[in-house]
Amino acid sequence: MKSNYDIISKAAISTGNVTSGLLNPGQAKQFLQMTFEATPLGGLVRNVIRPEKIGEIDKIGIASRMLRKKVENTDDGFRAVPTFGKIEYTTTAVRLPWEITEEALRENIEGENFEDVVVSLMTKQVAVDKEDLCLNGDEAITESDDDYDFLKINNGWVKQIAAGGHVLDRADENDGKMSVDVFYDALKQMPNKYNNGNLRWLMSPRRKQDWDKYLLDRVIAAGGGITDAIMNSPASVPVVAVPALADDKIILTDPQNLVAVHSYSVKIRKSTEGEKAIMQDKRFYVIHFDFDPVIEEPDAVVMVKELAAL
Repeated sequence: MKSNYDIISKAAISTGNVTSGLLNPGQAKQFLQMTFEATPLGGLVRNVIRPEKIGEIDKIGIASRMLRKKVENTDDGFRAVPTFGKIEYTTTAVRLPWEITEEALRENIEGENFEDVVVSLMTKQVAVDKEDLCLNGDEAITESDDDYDFLKINNGWVKQIAAGGHVLDRADENDGKMSVDVFYDALKQMPNKYNNGNLRWLMSPRRKQDWDKYLLDRVIAAGGGITDAIMNSPASVPVVAVPALADDKIILTDPQNLVAVHSYSVKIRKSTEGEKAIMQDKRFYVIHFDFDPVIEEPDAVVMVKELAAL
């Protein structure tokens, strides 16, 4: 029988000889790391793994302009004091279940590897869906929304920014169309202390392409040229294309300011036993884990919204 270490690997997850499994902390961390690396944003944001499902993440900082003039044999009584804070989190349990018939396992182009291929694909989908929820989750969404069952799971970063970050509404500016002012106006909202070279523009691939078209149209009209640096780093801030982000929004922040908290309680279960498995000739699978998206410093995030439809 395979060990849990053999089950979890960066290439694929093999469940061939496992009927149920609770991964130990090291293996859970390896599984989660694989999901972090599966999306463009997942490897850039801060992923924190904690043993508790509910808790706090401590943060520490220091003020600015604290140097004082030294006077020999004199103590003016000034002492620099770090500032302490905390981020509260409450992870939400989620699952991804699926099933495969024994006939499908026998008759497929992947042969004996079919099960591993499907499990690997499902694991990557965990990463995609988790990133989507981290961005777009909304506990207040109405049941009439087609994605209600998905989006209601938690409140994502977009909603948290709307509630506590800096928001730039472009609806009344040039009908929300792309322009260089979109970026520079957003930067005006960002406090200078956070504009330290670590900022990134987060936008959908189509929004990035709309920016490219805006520049190309003007270059063609003027008969000039343009560099990749300008296209890929508006206002000298690099762009990260994030497929899960809506086309009408752009987020400006240090990706490390966005935090995804996970617990070690990752379960990957498979069952080939029981009445349903026997009568339907199927194998049943489910991945269980939990997470909570939080923002370390809301003051260090700017969100542009209401950009024109593409």
